[in-house]
Amino acid sequence: MTATAHLDTAARPGWLKRAEMWLDARGKPAWIVAMVLGFIAFWPVGLALLAYMIWSNRMFSKSCTRHRNAYAHGFHAMRPTGNAAFDAYKADTLKRLEDEQKSFEDFLQRLREARDKAEFDQFMEERSRAPRDMDEAETQGA
Repeated sequence: MTATAHLDTAARPGWLKRAEMWLDARGKPAWIVAMVLGFIAFWPVGLALLAYMIWSNRMFSKSCTRHRNAYAHGFHAMRPTGNAAFDAYKADTLKRLEDEQKSFEDFLQRLREARDKAEFDQFMEERSRAPRDMDEAETQGA
């Protein structure tokens, strides 16, 4: 996926995300109405909405403003500006950052593998040393 395609998909969220943002814009009463309508229409839908509201902390928070602001900032950053030069620069910068993140994740994976190998080598050394120590103790005791 190219950076430009990634920008286009991020600028147009799916219908579930749009519905969530629409409900967040109207606050907790809209979520409660949606949940009640879900229970009336088909009880598993209402139950799923209730579980989601509890899981996402929409049920017990003062308002949905916190969620609305988080989504607005995330999608605003990915929206094309209309300036082709700036959009190309932004796409290149995002691609470079993604490449750097991939390189860093690869580096961390190599570190984990090196640590695992060192621990395994230490285990094998201790394991091979234990039978030799027992053999030496037996020969000295006899």
